[in-house]
Amino acid sequence: MATETAGQPQTTGPAATAPARTPEVRPMRADARRNYERLLTEARTAFTEHGTDTSLEDIARRAGVGIGTLYRHFPNRTALMGAVFQGEVDALLTHARELADAPQPCAALVEWLRAIITHATTYRGLCRALMTASADDSSGMARCSVPMREAGGALLTRAQQAGAVRPDVSISDLMQLTNGIALAVEESPDDPKLADRLLTLTLRGLKGDNH
Repeated sequence: MATETAGQPQTTGPAATAPARTPEVRPMRADARRNYERLLTEARTAFTEHGTDTSLEDIARRAGVGIGTLYRHFPNRTALMGAVFQGEVDALLTHARELADAPQPCAALVEWLRAIITHATTYRGLCRALMTASADDSSGMARCSVPMREAGGALLTRAQQAGAVRPDVSISDLMQLTNGIALAVEESPDDPKLADRLLTLTLRGLKGDNH
């Protein structure tokens, strides 16, 4: 039965207890989308040139917006970093899928880890952020680290099932170790072979007893 209060119809009965519909997410307005894309472009350039600790105010200024606009799109630095690096992460996830059926599971895992190191050393400070994010799924970088752990876990499991990697190796420890290698490479720019040497040492510790 419907009654009226203050000119508005009110419904009683079963319809009144129906759950509220989930509000639809509105698409970003054209001007907001332009600001978002400009911020990503300028942040990517700034992170490449100056590292991930570059001034957010400077990024906003270069994008032609106020710092408040930046924070409306990206509530903190790690959220901005996660958005900037999403493209690279998507490429790494695609690469992991391509390696899923490789004939040598351990070699596939190492190849993917090497690709992570290359990615992490592109931006100074990224490897530190990834190391922090790996222990905090609520971090703004979780959108990068969580799917990466899942993709790496699949490659690791396949290598372990083949007996090529010890069963006590975890993907979390392996990702931290990889980020640590990336940090060492970042701090030693004059040693281009450092990553391969450290990965080789890592592989010797990962291998199962029959390899």
